[in-house]
Amino acid sequence: MTLALPTRRDESWRYSDLEAVASVWPVPAAEVIDVPAGESIARVIVQDAATDAVAIRDYRVILREGASATFHVINTGGKLGRVTIDVTCHQGSHFELGGAMLGGGEQTLEIVTTLNHIEPNATSNQVVRSVLGGRATGSYLGKVAVARHAQKTDASQSVKAMLLTRTATANAKPELEIFADDVKCAHGATVGELDANALFYLASRGIAPAEAKAMLLRAFIGSVFEGIEDPAERDRVEAAAQAALERMLNLPLPLGEGRGPSRSDGKGEGGL
Repeated sequence: MTLALPTRRDESWRYSDLEAVASVWPVPAAEVIDVPAGESIARVIVQDAATDAVAIRDYRVILREGASATFHVINTGGKLGRVTIDVTCHQGSHFELGGAMLGGGEQTLEIVTTLNHIEPNATSNQVVRSVLGGRATGSYLGKVAVARHAQKTDASQSVKAMLLTRTATANAKPELEIFADDVKCAHGATVGELDANALFYLASRGIAPAEAKAMLLRAFIGSVFEGIEDPAERDRVEAAAQAALERMLNLPLPLGEGRGPSRSDGKGEGGL
């Protein structure tokens, strides 16, 4: 049976490019990742499709008792680039997400997550950063659903977006749906621009404006990828981020130079 084409009545598709979606619909079924009890997995997803492509990637993750999964996602490619992750958390499991969207031109980039906490003592943490220029649209829609019997759930979402132009759009929609009464859940979202004072400081040290922007942007997104342990995967992510920043800032940038300090705990929700 063919699934109906999404419409804007579906909250998870509200900000999407539905014309682009229609060009590839129906999409393949979600990849199912079932993590056995007590085991851990790590997955790095680099979505860097060609500029005119439509890339839609769906994942369904099942975490059995005491299992854990860490996902790092960088979403930079395609006229539409969408990554969807649906997670089911059983007793004492943990899910960790570090995600970044880097887009410009007319791109539409999306990260959509659903965390289903269905049993007690499970935890989840999601940190998402977006950098958008041109007329790009970047959307994070993340729902944490805590079932009635999922007591002692601890879930957090930290979402920040930085706009390089006034014509770019960031949609940040962290959402909590809680039916248990003994839980600790928190979320926060901010949208802002590059710090003019920081740019002035770097300019006063002789750093060119575009390079100064690149330094600040690397620091802004850097924390979401600090947990990647595989050097090859980390290099792959950094190369994708590098290419995206070069496109957005219109100049070649030396890889790895000028990285500033960054937080890795995802708890701060202050200014950008």
